[in-house]
Amino acid sequence: MGKNSSLDHKIYVLDTNVLLHEPLAFLSFQEHDVIIPMTVLEELDHIKDRKKDVSRDARVAIRALDDVLRDASPEQMLAGVDLPKVSNDDNQLAGKLTIVNDHLYDETVSGLPGNENDHRIINCAVYLQAKFLNEKVVLVTKDINMRLKAKGAGLEYVEDYRTDQLIDDISLLSCGYKRLDGDFWQQVKECESEQIGRETHHTIPRSLVDDVFVNEYLLDDTGHFAARVESFDDEHIKLLDLGVERLMSRTAWGIRAKNVYQSMALQALLDPNIELVILTGPAGCGKTLLALACALELVIEQGMYDKVIVTRNTPEIAESIGYLPGTEEEKMAPWLAAITDSLEVLHKGDENPVSSRNYIMEKANIQFKSVNFMRGRSIQNAIVILDESQNLTASQLKTIITRCGEGTKLICSGNLAQIDSNYLTAVTSGLTYLVERFKNFEGSATVYLNGVVRSRLASFAEENL
Repeated sequence: MGKNSSLDHKIYVLDTNVLLHEPLAFLSFQEHDVIIPMTVLEELDHIKDRKKDVSRDARVAIRALDDVLRDASPEQMLAGVDLPKVSNDDNQLAGKLTIVNDHLYDETVSGLPGNENDHRIINCAVYLQAKFLNEKVVLVTKDINMRLKAKGAGLEYVEDYRTDQLIDDISLLSCGYKRLDGDFWQQVKECESEQIGRETHHTIPRSLVDDVFVNEYLLDDTGHFAARVESFDDEHIKLLDLGVERLMSRTAWGIRAKNVYQSMALQALLDPNIELVILTGPAGCGKTLLALACALELVIEQGMYDKVIVTRNTPEIAESIGYLPGTEEEKMAPWLAAITDSLEVLHKGDENPVSSRNYIMEKANIQFKSVNFMRGRSIQNAIVILDESQNLTASQLKTIITRCGEGTKLICSGNLAQIDSNYLTAVTSGLTYLVERFKNFEGSATVYLNGVVRSRLASFAEENL
């Protein structure tokens, strides 16, 4: 430590939750030094054997730290071990990884009693700040309260872990469609059209639409033009002509779109060439209902898939679900009530809605699974509905997406205004990461369902509370 006497060089002290959020986070600080307090290792050790999803992240972090420190002597570990370079630049200095025994620093360092883990980590950072006056010591934690405590204890630099954050403001997140001013066709001077079956494709100059991405929907002010970007290059954009009237006429399992946003979602959900559909929006906008209706349409009516797998994160029961009586579906039922509620809505006109619901669940082979038990599976020819995905990290979402094999369609839905995780925000949620990372993937589409259609009461609450 201390190889550069400059505030341009930083010493990062990592909290446990950073490594649980991103197990390889300590490799992301380029030429700067990274400190892992002993308390962090102890917390990782306690977490790694729990029956929670984060236990895997703890084990991955421990193994990654061991890969770097395995051959180091005690003296080298105290002095700092070179971190692997993240680039091929020979001129870039390598940062150092150091394990620090934070049990040595008591309340005399910062005024915080050293009998709490958070306090020991803060005391460590405050001690290093006093020791390395010519370097910037930064505590990195995803715990907001810990950041406030650290600043109150006199630590000058405290940050959230933002290396995996792709946008700075949630308002910058792609909604999956773009509204164009005026009458779109009045602005088009050059166009090549092609009819393939019932579909019409247009090739227009790229200059007409800025910053497009694959499968982005385009609307104009007339209320009649609707299209989807199929491909583009530096000169041209190829569009699939949808037309608002035709788009609004789409149905799935008896459900018709109530607005143009739902109609775009239906179009993406029913398209077999789109393997990942991301639905975002406020509570009551129809995300779950549309996903389920299209799943039933594709499995039962069209026979394109064999089954429907419904899953969501269940942090409250992750530790004990295996010991509860009953099948996995029975254990998951309370956390997937939104699905059974939607099934009842889809069959409320039947003579016996409960019997219809049970019959459809069996016919469509609907399976309720916990995210915690999805790892290691290979899912083939199925529709996977991942509900409440705003509460998952990017690492957890990657685990689920990589389970999807040939012929599988994944539907991720979530409301970024209702995040339950203590360590996630709207900009750091895995759902936000997914939207940004996959917007240029030709097999994915995103739709923000603007507008609450559940009820007048729900709409008023969304806008005014």
